[in-house]
Amino acid sequence: MPSSNPLSDAPRPGGTAPFAGRTVSRIGYGAMQLERLHDDRGAALALLRRAIDLGVDHIDTAQFYGNGYVNELLREAIRPQDDVMIVSKVGAAPDPDGPIPLRLAQRPEELRAGVEDNLSSLGLEQIPVVNLRRPDSGPGIRATGEQVVDLDDQLAVMTAMRDEGKIGAIGLSSVTLDGLRRALPAGIACVQNAYSLVSRDDEDMLALCAREGIAWVPFFPLGGAFPGLPKVTEEPAARAVAESLGVTPSQVGLAWLLHHAPNVLLIPGTADAAHLEANMAVGEITFDAATLATLDAVESRSNEVPLGQPERTGR
Repeated sequence: MPSSNPLSDAPRPGGTAPFAGRTVSRIGYGAMQLERLHDDRGAALALLRRAIDLGVDHIDTAQFYGNGYVNELLREAIRPQDDVMIVSKVGAAPDPDGPIPLRLAQRPEELRAGVEDNLSSLGLEQIPVVNLRRPDSGPGIRATGEQVVDLDDQLAVMTAMRDEGKIGAIGLSSVTLDGLRRALPAGIACVQNAYSLVSRDDEDMLALCAREGIAWVPFFPLGGAFPGLPKVTEEPAARAVAESLGVTPSQVGLAWLLHHAPNVLLIPGTADAAHLEANMAVGEITFDAATLATLDAVESRSNEVPLGQPERTGR
């Protein structure tokens, strides 16, 4: 598969896969954890540059990560010649003084304002991919009152912004299978749902994405993150496989995702350089048939839990 990166000899962690009309490395970077480095901007910028050096060519962000701070870091760190695809999201907005640091922003005018805010803070004329974060499935806030908005109304404004050139492609996040089916005529580039070795509620949706050429970009790829969610690092099978291979349970969980379906793209996040390198290395992990069967047999537990304050785990 040809590379879209002008640096043809650059590393491609995890191999490559199609994404929104491009070919990208299957292991990217989720930028949310950079807000942990709010008091050390130099370290945050160095981490981004290291990720790019390691072959990251798609980075997931949002205006509500650090109330714009993370987007500002990306604007400063990424150069045009890096050919990095920026993927952002709308459907929520910063709420620094709230019980959690974001609130839903689902109304069409809020989605448009969110895209404009992302364009401004990222310094871009077009965001290559924008995910519409729905409050329909998985762990997270559920909509009430004026935040209960029909998906068709949201897709109308998203496609309008695509037609205007403000966004390149549309993704969906925290969506249901029925919601994805409704959205397919609009043209969907990716789905971001909570999904991991220990929580595979969306297997049918993953299969539909594979058939439709839609990238599957799991968040919470190791479970955890909210109290009550199962964790890959606590799964006995993952721990046993990790010990046998001389890697960590986290690496096993990420590697399993790459092996599970060819349209999976990873965006593991971290604020630590050593952890970043460990995440990039999972593309080199291979499983024999028996090991893969053992992991495939892990019981799936639901990730439908009430929203809690995210743990600062460095993922």
